[in-house]
Amino acid sequence: MEVTQAGSAGFCFGVARAVKLAEELVEHAARPRMLGSVIHNRHVTAALEARGMQVISYPEEARPGDSVLLRAHGAGREIFRVLEEQGARIVDATCPKVARVQRIVAEAEQAGRQPVMIGDPDHPEVRGVGGWCGRLLVFSGPEETSKWAESPAAAGVSALTVVAQTTLRREVWEDSLKILKKECTNLKIFDTICDATHMRQSEAADLASRVDAMVVVGDPKSANTMHLTEICRKQCARVFQIESADELPAGALSGCSRVGLTAGASTPASIIKEVKKTMSEEKIQGEGMENFAELVEQYTNTLNTGDKVTGVVTAITPTEIHVDLGCKQAGYIPVDQLSDDPSVKPEDVVKVGDEVELFVIRVNDVEGYATLSKKRVDAVKVWENIETACENKDVMEGVVTEENKGGVVVSVKGVRVFVPASQSGLPRDAAMTELVKQRVKLRVTEVNRARRRVVGSIKAVQQEARAAAAAEVWSGIEVGKRYTGTVKSMTSYGVFVDIGGVDGMVHITDLSWSRIKHPNEVVAIGDTLEVYVISFDPEKKKISLGVKDRSTNPWQVFMDTYKVGDVANVRIVKLMTFGAFAEVVPGVDGLIHISQIADHRIEKPGDELSEGQTVEAKITAVDEEKQKISLSIRALLAPTPVPAGEIEE
Repeated sequence: MEVTQAGSAGFCFGVARAVKLAEELVEHAARPRMLGSVIHNRHVTAALEARGMQVISYPEEARPGDSVLLRAHGAGREIFRVLEEQGARIVDATCPKVARVQRIVAEAEQAGRQPVMIGDPDHPEVRGVGGWCGRLLVFSGPEETSKWAESPAAAGVSALTVVAQTTLRREVWEDSLKILKKECTNLKIFDTICDATHMRQSEAADLASRVDAMVVVGDPKSANTMHLTEICRKQCARVFQIESADELPAGALSGCSRVGLTAGASTPASIIKEVKKTMSEEKIQGEGMENFAELVEQYTNTLNTGDKVTGVVTAITPTEIHVDLGCKQAGYIPVDQLSDDPSVKPEDVVKVGDEVELFVIRVNDVEGYATLSKKRVDAVKVWENIETACENKDVMEGVVTEENKGGVVVSVKGVRVFVPASQSGLPRDAAMTELVKQRVKLRVTEVNRARRRVVGSIKAVQQEARAAAAAEVWSGIEVGKRYTGTVKSMTSYGVFVDIGGVDGMVHITDLSWSRIKHPNEVVAIGDTLEVYVISFDPEKKKISLGVKDRSTNPWQVFMDTYKVGDVANVRIVKLMTFGAFAEVVPGVDGLIHISQIADHRIEKPGDELSEGQTVEAKITAVDEEKQKISLSIRALLAPTPVPAGEIEE
């Protein structure tokens, strides 16, 4: 068997440059990172990781001091900005050909022109280019180009600047341009298809037309590899796309006298060499034709929109998950089709090697891709789970996504569940926006799958949780037991504290040893308090709580600190007609009789004193049994001298 290798198979200039930068980074950088796979080849990525390169999925994962390599496909402005904010050193491995496309669209937008790109809208290169202008129109081929040209939207666009995905098939580019040239008079065209890509495709087509079988080597998620495979299939009936030598089935080339070999731009020379060696050494075995028949069936299977398929995850990038579907189309899941939770990271949902059920939402035969959705399959399962949960009264979890008329909407694994305001668990006058973006537990109360209507209750779960907690509190409550509670409400005579499903009352006199007029002087709603049980009534469901530390008796503190005749700084806490009460130590007040406020006659205490005022007073008497103290300000005042000429009676 004669094996002929295409002259331009393997690394192109841009890929070779990116791999070289990656190897230098691994060699010299202290903390080498790459944002996604530097190229579409898992063997290259694995080799770099084995040498210390770490793959990150999002620019936000970078840390100060990291050296972050940007893939050959390029990245948008926003990624550069985030990496700079993170304090990372950027090593830009963007292919120079791709970088030129980025500059063209940016300059076109600045000139007031509408940038247009012919290529796969979901390809990393195309998304990266889109990140260099405000709005990039992307058409996958002549069919989409024609639809847009005939739409009302095209009428409002006067000037177009058109570029191509660098790996685009030339016939797709030329057919699309014909349509745009007919519909637009102010057209600037930049043929940005890579020359190396065009040469590789031309050589592959020529070689495929002259051989019995063709082998295309490359990563299944590589666009240029897929294009090579499609081009070869137009010229040769027996075409195999493989990633490495061990993927070529024994006997696959049975009966062939001439076999061609080409490779995508991301395929290392070492893999091409190994594949060629395997092809040259292959011998025809008895089961060869059976293996070949199976392979032909695999590569001729087609996908249709709406199909439910099973695939194996082969790679995970920041923007998409690549899946082997066992057919000619390469499958991928856009990140927004992976999960209903937009904040979740792809690697937290799937791992390389996982077998997953998927829904086909789009088949692009031109580019050889199938767009898949995992969250749609999950949504069907979720509907079944929701119906079961409703029947069994199970508790489900979700995230509140929006405030709606009369309530809120909770996303439960992609299904919208309406929760009326009365079932939100919030007070009547509270704003529903308080719940938005919060993860909540709810019970499904109504399901109408035909109308896609689900109603739930957060309040029901809260009430059950509170009832269970209350039962636990009542089962173990006793006088003196301490709890950590939260102040839920307040009145002029005290506060209500939630001690775990049950509210207890702390009277104002049990809040503080000091004399206070209102509870808000010492606590606020939402405060955490350490309380103890003073008394409780299980039948009436009433609990009396205290906050005062009974182990520290204020009267004893006073007795240990002062004696009769001592002078103390006291704070006036209450004015009466007969005198003023003053706090000597927290929790202990003394009386300053009106006759002891001044050294002259006064009508009322307020003539000399005010509440909150601090004054010096002498302790004149202490009644230990009744715990009463007499104070005197007058005793500290010097006697008022008698004016001259006056006779003292």
